[in-house]
Amino acid sequence: MRVKGSHVIFSLVLLITGFILALSYQFASESNSAPNQMSNSQWREEDQLRNQVLLEQSINRSLAEELRDIQNQIKDIEEEAANQERTYYNLVEDLDRLRMITGFVGVTGEGLSVTLSDADYVEGENPNNYIVHEQHLQLLIDELLVTGAEAIAINGYRLNHQSYIHCIGPVIEIDGNISFAPFEVTAIGDSDTLNEAINMVGGVKDRLLSDNIEVRVEKMNAIILDPYFSERGGN
Repeated sequence: MRVKGSHVIFSLVLLITGFILALSYQFASESNSAPNQMSNSQWREEDQLRNQVLLEQSINRSLAEELRDIQNQIKDIEEEAANQERTYYNLVEDLDRLRMITGFVGVTGEGLSVTLSDADYVEGENPNNYIVHEQHLQLLIDELLVTGAEAIAINGYRLNHQSYIHCIGPVIEIDGNISFAPFEVTAIGDSDTLNEAINMVGGVKDRLLSDNIEVRVEKMNAIILDPYFSERGGN
């Protein structure tokens, strides 16, 4: 069989066409595979970043919870310290109050002066009905203490929680000290409160007057009472 020239040309065209098609297919395959490779790389990078963000968020939450715990601990410590401070100041106030009541310290402040005097004797009557007795002084002292008096003295003799008052005829013995009428009872405290309590209708003053005791009440801006034991040489 004789090969004609047209057959050779046709074969050559087919060969070139096939080559071009193959080359185009290879380029197309490479072009299609490149975006996939970039997408996979970007996905891995984004996944790493996402995991890192999640890790940082988890760490931040843990730190925030730890911070809240520390803040709560600090709050508890501050509240405990405040309670201890209040307790300390309350103890100091109680101690100072006890020192005043027991007479261990001198006291200065406003207060009240109440003077009890014997009444004029009526002839033919019992003279004991016209003089100040221990129960009259005790009635007055009890009222002053209940009303909030911080310190009390009778004719300058400071009283404490163990003081006693004993009537001996026309005189009164106060912790071993003899005192005569009139009896001035001085009390340190809120002068208005003490005055209202003594002058209350049906109160101490009215009861003393009904027992023929002369009563004079005076508010004072400054009263000075020495310590109880300084008057007795420390005994």
